[in-house]
Amino acid sequence: MSRAAPRSRHAALVVAAAVVIGSVAVPDRAPEPSAKPVQAELPQTTPVAATDPNTYTCASYSGIERPNPVRNLYRDTFAWGTTPPYQVGDGRGDVNWRSNPAHNPSWYMWLHSLRWLGQGIRAAGKGDLRALQRVDAISRDWVRDNRYPWQDDAGATESTMHRTNVLICLRQAVLSGLQVTRLPPAYKWIDTALLQHAQYLQRHWSGDWNHGTEESLALFGVGCTLGRTDLKRTAADRLARGIKTAIDPQGSTNEQSTAYAQYNYSLWGRAIDVLGKCGVDASPTIRARRQQQANWLALATNSLGELHQLGDSEVVRTVPVAGTPLEYVGTLGKRGTPPAQRVGVFAAGYVFGRTGWGTQRPFAQESTYSIRFGPVRRLHGHDDHMSLTYTSLGREVLVDGGHAGYKGDAWQRWARGQSAHNVMTVSGVGASETRLTRSDVQESSEFYELRDVGRTRGVLVLKDPDLMVVLDRGASAVRRSYETLWHLPAGQKVTPYGAGSVVAQRPGDTVKTVLLQVPYDEPTTPARIASSWHYRTIDQRSTSPVIRFERSGRTASILSVIVPAQASAAVSYTTSQRSGQTLIHLQVGAARATVVIAADGTLSRA
Repeated sequence: MSRAAPRSRHAALVVAAAVVIGSVAVPDRAPEPSAKPVQAELPQTTPVAATDPNTYTCASYSGIERPNPVRNLYRDTFAWGTTPPYQVGDGRGDVNWRSNPAHNPSWYMWLHSLRWLGQGIRAAGKGDLRALQRVDAISRDWVRDNRYPWQDDAGATESTMHRTNVLICLRQAVLSGLQVTRLPPAYKWIDTALLQHAQYLQRHWSGDWNHGTEESLALFGVGCTLGRTDLKRTAADRLARGIKTAIDPQGSTNEQSTAYAQYNYSLWGRAIDVLGKCGVDASPTIRARRQQQANWLALATNSLGELHQLGDSEVVRTVPVAGTPLEYVGTLGKRGTPPAQRVGVFAAGYVFGRTGWGTQRPFAQESTYSIRFGPVRRLHGHDDHMSLTYTSLGREVLVDGGHAGYKGDAWQRWARGQSAHNVMTVSGVGASETRLTRSDVQESSEFYELRDVGRTRGVLVLKDPDLMVVLDRGASAVRRSYETLWHLPAGQKVTPYGAGSVVAQRPGDTVKTVLLQVPYDEPTTPARIASSWHYRTIDQRSTSPVIRFERSGRTASILSVIVPAQASAAVSYTTSQRSGQTLIHLQVGAARATVVIAADGTLSRA
């Protein structure tokens, strides 16, 4: 049983970090700190077969087991993330479940998940009786030391669905390892614990996001394993209800994160498999929404084969799922068929576009971009409305601040806030719903206009030469400060490039990025080169440059041109006026383009 160690104050906030599905890191668990479990009574609408094979596939341990080999389990040693392996027990399976040496809520939650026992459970299932004895002892110790309904411990509560699956896997390992068809009396405690976990999951459902989906699958697993049709029906009904908002008809996730979208695609695929193997047909909506999400993820993939880093997302590669558009983008065009769309505009608040799919030039040499708008932040979203990300010439050009994890600290607040994104900030004005008011997609250019409180952003994306023109305008009844922020990849050296502009280049690289600040309606100000940060993963924070174009007053107009170019290419511009329109004449090496700005802010290619 657990020793009398004080509960860490950090255990009150429980979250999770990235885990690995297949060979690709995607996020698994990450609760919204303010979210509370929802008790819900749902209509019994999903048909359940009268008889079924009661086959439930043991869920994966999502990589949590990898740094925890069986030999470490014999020492009651647990490892997760960057925290060194830590002995949480006495070496005989008696664990101190209040251990949290790094005061990390994610570490604490994964300890309570029991997923770290995965290698031992696999060994037990193959007949390793010593491994069976140890994973049985640790799991039984958890049940003994954490009395139902364990709601006074956030780690125990948050990890309920994970632990439920681990207990199902342990039950299967007992049967296969001992080569029996019924649980021996010494292991009957597992069924009792599963029913307690099912009772908790029945009473607490998190709703229409990945938490609720995983809870429903775990509840279904108990019903399938123990032959409880009522539990299966409740879980199947929740899945049928949750899919309607978890993934919208266009394939967008409601979690406002590209990495979580990919995780949910995998999760709903598991739902289809789990339901089918235990006598329940997945609803047509689940299959249809998941198919649309594959297209969404393909369009959300940049020219480097990675998802645009939006919301609580680490930098993750797109999984090349065979027979879907993801196969093509996940293999950088080596296999499969390119998606039919080049640009996708999604009502949930996303624009994804590209110059092409690698059919006229190498896949990595295409330019790709994302633009955010839509409802205010929720779940795994950030205050990133109007923000852009951009890749070109095989490089990142504009980056998002990234994902700082779930410690509830200043870094997490920064990464979620406006200043970590490529937006125009307005002093004294917070985040709000953003509308995409206009869009116009042409063969060699795309124009978008976005509006919210006090801000209007026009974006024109060009092909040949590949570049972006961004017009930010602000208006207020009182004097305010306006800053257009451009976050650049870590490792780039930034130097002035004419009046108010800069050039950025990694030392020795063959490409560069020129950020032009063009006078429009008011003079430019000197570009301010500052230091910011970029989280490629929650454990990898790098110093990176941010360029600030600044104004102050009751109104502001900031016109930026973002030009990725070969290092040797000269980049320049001139302006002229024509019938109330402003013309920007751009030259990038030998390529030329003219951009027209109408009096109402419309941007177009001449």
